[in-house]
Amino acid sequence: MEANLLAAHLPTQLPPDLADGVFPAGCPSRTVLDHITSKWGVLILVALSEGEHRWSELRRRAEGISEKMLAQTLKTLERDGLVLRTARPVIPPHVDYSLTERGYELTALLVPLVAWAYDNAGDILNGWR
Repeated sequence: MEANLLAAHLPTQLPPDLADGVFPAGCPSRTVLDHITSKWGVLILVALSEGEHRWSELRRRAEGISEKMLAQTLKTLERDGLVLRTARPVIPPHVDYSLTERGYELTALLVPLVAWAYDNAGDILNGWR
């Protein structure tokens, strides 16, 4: 399993200097973690890791997301510098969304997490330990 191979090479604990920084309530990383680990944030980022998408493609890809949540999630991820919004001056308007370099760096870490969740969801939800 590819996710298992990657996990074997990742640290299992935060370095002490980092651990002391992320747990206090005022740490800015909490806001960033909230943006990227929300259900819709993860799904949109992983969808964009496959390549550029239009609004309607993202809406279909992340089944169940409302227009409001898609707009809010995309704006947040764009403001965070993870997603690039490219509007083309045509009628009707044509807007494409893609990942920035930082977004690709992040999704390289998120894709194994999503793969792990997919592989283990059945056992976890069925109470297997």
